Amino acid sequence: MRVAITGSTGLIGSALVQALRWGGDEVVRLVRHAPGGTDERQIFPDQRRIGDAGLSDVDAVVNLAGTPIAGGRWTDAYKRGILGSRISTTETIVAALPADGRCQRFISGSAIGYYGPTGDHAVDESAPAGDDFLARVVVAWENAASAAPVPTVFIRTGHVMTPRGGYIGAQLLPFKLGLGGQVRDGRHWVSWISLDDEVAAIRWLLTNELTGPFNLTAPHPVTNAHWTKAMGAALHRPTVIPFPVPVAAALFGSDFVEGAMLSSQWVLPNRLEDAGFEFRDTEIEPALVRLMGD
Repeated sequence: MRVAITGSTGLIGSALVQALRWGGDEVVRLVRHAPGGTDERQIFPDQRRIGDAGLSDVDAVVNLAGTPIAGGRWTDAYKRGILGSRISTTETIVAALPADGRCQRFISGSAIGYYGPTGDHAVDESAPAGDDFLARVVVAWENAASAAPVPTVFIRTGHVMTPRGGYIGAQLLPFKLGLGGQVRDGRHWVSWISLDDEVAAIRWLLTNELTGPFNLTAPHPVTNAHWTKAMGAALHRPTVIPFPVPVAAALFGSDFVEGAMLSSQWVLPNRLEDAGFEFRDTEIEPALVRLMGD
C-alpha cells in the first residue's frame, strides 16, 4: 500500500510512518516546505493544492496535520490557528481526491474533543457533539473531511500515552523528580490510548472498509487521580504535590486550563471493539509500567 500522510513529523505521524515502513508499505510525506527527499511532496494549504502528482498515485491518505492544542497560549489568534490549520489542510486533501481515482481510503484526524465535557457519563460514537471551543473545532474539521468523495474515517483520538510527548510529555520530568501530582481534585476523566494502540488502530482502519467516526481510546478510561497514582507507581515516585494549575494558566491561558486540561471526558471505543480491533493496552497501570520501561 502507498500511503500519503500529513503531520508526518508529529508524535503520532512519525510513529505511523515508521510502523508502515516496517510493515512493507510505502509512505509519501505531505510537507509544507520544499521536498527534501523522494518520499516528500509539497502541500500548499493556503492555495488548496498539492504539488507534483497530487494524490493520484497513492492508495490512501492519513491526515494528521494541525496546530498543536497545547502548543501555545490560547489567544484569539492561536485559537484561529488551531481551527484554520485543520480546515485548510483537510480541504486541500479533499480537493485533490477524485471519486474514481486510485486513492479510495481517507483517514482524517479528529479528537474526542468532539463530545465536549461529558462529566461522569460515558459516551461512544453515537453521542452528539458538544458546544465548547474544541467541540466546535472538531465538528468543523470533520465536516470538511466529510466532503471527500472516497470512503472516509474520522479518528477521534484521546490522550496519547508515550514518554515521547503527548499527555505525559511535559509532566514526565516533574514525576521523575517526585514532584508530580493530580490536577485539582483529580476527579475529571481521562480517556487515554497508548501510542502503540493509536498507530495499530490507524493501520487496522487502513485495511478495512469501515467508515465514519471511531473513538481511538482505551476501553478503560480513568480519573486524573487514578492516572496520577498509576504514573507514580510506574516510576516508583511519590505523587503528593498537586499540579500547579496557576502556572499552566499563566503559560497557556485560563481557556486552555478549563477547556482542555480540566475537561472531563469519559469516552469508549465501542465501534473499534465491535468491529474486532484488539487493544494491546487496556488498563492504565500495566500500560504505564510498560511505557515507562521502554
